[in-house]
Amino acid sequence: MNLPNILTLIRVLLIPLFVTLIINKAFTWALMTFATAGITDAVDGLIARLTGQRTELGAYLDPVADKFLLSSAFVTLAIIGLIPSWLTILVLTRDVIILIGFLMFFLTDRHPRIAPSILSKITTFFQISTVLLFLLSESYTVSNFVYKTALGGVTLFTVLSGIHYISVGARILNGKKNP
Repeated sequence: MNLPNILTLIRVLLIPLFVTLIINKAFTWALMTFATAGITDAVDGLIARLTGQRTELGAYLDPVADKFLLSSAFVTLAIIGLIPSWLTILVLTRDVIILIGFLMFFLTDRHPRIAPSILSKITTFFQISTVLLFLLSESYTVSNFVYKTALGGVTLFTVLSGIHYISVGARILNGKKNP
């Protein structure tokens, strides 16, 4: 257990607080909690890279923490009606597809290198931005253009990265080299 992994665990521990704040419509506090979680994500990765503290635990724990945080945000915001339900279903479906892929790798005793694709990083950017936008919209006026851009971007990149992961996973399962 090192500092980057501790920061990742802190991010996981912030999730119940974040969800509770949204449910109680304390959007400013929820926004600050989400931002704090985002900062721990950036800092844990930076520390791990700069100090050579990358671990196998961190390689698995960090993306899981991100998935839990974003999934919790989308589900909770959809439940209270701030984010469209169809978008939450799309985001969760992509994550379930990725999870099934990892399960298939495990069951077939394959251990591909875990590294997010550029599409995945763009998707995460749009997902985080969308959550931030909808939290901010409870305190500030947001233009219709910004909403449509966020919804379009998160939809497009969630679908594209889902297709990309399916394609890469199929290649690996078919015995082709990990791209």
